[in-house]
Amino acid sequence: MCGITGIFGKGWERQQLSDMVRSQHHRGPDATGVYVSRTGMAGLGHNRLSIIDVSAAGEQPMSSHDERLWLSFNGEVYNYLELRNELADYRYKSQTDSEVVLAAYERWGEKCLDRFIGMFAFMIWDEAKQELFAARDRFGVKPLYYSQPSADRLLVASEIRALRAAGDPAAPDTIAWANYLTAGLHENTERTFWHGIRSLPPGHSLSWRNGELTVRRWYDVADHCDEDFDQRPLSIVKEEYLALLRESIKLRFRSDVPVGINLSGGLDSSTLLGLVQAVQGVDSHVAAFTFITGDANYDELPWVDAMLAQTKHPLNVSFIQPEDVPALAASVQAHQDEPFGGLPTLCYARLFENARAQGVKVLLDGQGMDEQWAGYDYYGQVTNGNGNLRVVQGTSESPVRPDCLVPEFRALAEPPVFSEPFSDKLRNLQYRDTRYTKIPRALRFNDRVSMRSSTELREPFLDHRLFELALKQPASRKIVDGTGKWLLREIVKELIPKTVRTAPKRPLQTPQREWLRGPLRSWASDQIELAMMGEMGQWFDRVKVHQIWREYCEGVGDNSFYVWQWINLGLMATASRPLTIAA
Repeated sequence: MCGITGIFGKGWERQQLSDMVRSQHHRGPDATGVYVSRTGMAGLGHNRLSIIDVSAAGEQPMSSHDERLWLSFNGEVYNYLELRNELADYRYKSQTDSEVVLAAYERWGEKCLDRFIGMFAFMIWDEAKQELFAARDRFGVKPLYYSQPSADRLLVASEIRALRAAGDPAAPDTIAWANYLTAGLHENTERTFWHGIRSLPPGHSLSWRNGELTVRRWYDVADHCDEDFDQRPLSIVKEEYLALLRESIKLRFRSDVPVGINLSGGLDSSTLLGLVQAVQGVDSHVAAFTFITGDANYDELPWVDAMLAQTKHPLNVSFIQPEDVPALAASVQAHQDEPFGGLPTLCYARLFENARAQGVKVLLDGQGMDEQWAGYDYYGQVTNGNGNLRVVQGTSESPVRPDCLVPEFRALAEPPVFSEPFSDKLRNLQYRDTRYTKIPRALRFNDRVSMRSSTELREPFLDHRLFELALKQPASRKIVDGTGKWLLREIVKELIPKTVRTAPKRPLQTPQREWLRGPLRSWASDQIELAMMGEMGQWFDRVKVHQIWREYCEGVGDNSFYVWQWINLGLMATASRPLTIAA
């Protein structure tokens, strides 16, 4: 897990590249490096978080033997040992997966992507062709941003802050903001919240040569799912999926530094823990991490304790209180560059701080099962012919307040365009959440809060083979009697307690609405006022905002999403001061 940067074209200075690298110090504090091509047409930078082969042999940018190809790589290719054996004739200088990526590209070119199992974003500069090739993993676990400040120059980096460090002005993209404030949409297109800065979509690659930029799709999960459902016997499907689960866990324990696991009290975390036990045995003592807020209505510590009771896994509990929120929110915002997901994201930030303090640099997480196996309640509504397509869930009322926006700004919003590659509504909704809404949002939030503490977050359930198999299954294997994840529950029944396996879906919640109305009310008011006074305040009907905020504080409504949007704008107004480059 690292930070990567690049400048390509004419008229740039080496100091810009150095500033980009320094701005991402948190992503890789173990080593830094830069490479400037002989022609001056390319500069690659790298911040290293040493995970596999922690020796100096793994430092980047890394070159091929003839120094024709130069690599800056972020992430992990988990099947690198198998690929290394297949590419045994390559003269390796390290034991890293990064060098296997270089060898694979040298052998197969762009087709190497199809062979990788993992999470990654990387750039390869071909000195002979004067050409850049960059790519992002199938689901976008690892980020990659780019901008073109002039016709003949390209900037690329893991984070937006690095592009700003190189001099990108990063003015607000009003369409992106309008989409967010009117519908809660973000991460669903190449647009970011900053004009001219684009996010390379998941499963896409980028090439650049002589000022010509080309972006193409190399993977989409729908392309690997037949229109006809999987009609094989359940026993065969269960056996295949469980085997893939076990292999996915095994691969993601490949590390030369300690690995831990994130736990809540739900089915997905229980599945993760059960698989760790199945793969490593009953003597496994991998450290587990969870968070609490001190509110029994939300904390899942009793379920986590019950899960760990018969194991040897030590539990590390992170505690967040209302008085922690102001400073923590400011720090997290400084690393997000864009709006983030409120108190749950802050709780994860505290968890990653704790893990790093305990010497754990890698954590496994349970993201992805709800999208694979139709775990959210609204999936059941779709199968019943209703279908709530709201892109922000967890509330019985509208999560956004476009009525608080001035008409001119509200009119800038674009209707969302979600591809529907399947003939059935359920899979199209699963695809929407995987490609456009839930997973992209969660991955961006979690990448930034994990890297803020220089920790690597691995997502074993975001293995493309698991998704492809699950999406081939008919609805009757996903939702039974209104309960989602039916087949998953059957598959893992021997791994987890019955009480957890049969429990209804509980969304990850925090006392955000209560805290904003109570102990954080004054702080929230200050942030909202900052938002209204700032540059972006012109988008709002401020009288209406103040009225709705008063009503919220008086107990009106069960939804705090729009309130957090306004608070987030206040945080960003403070964070938008000139970027400070880490020493």
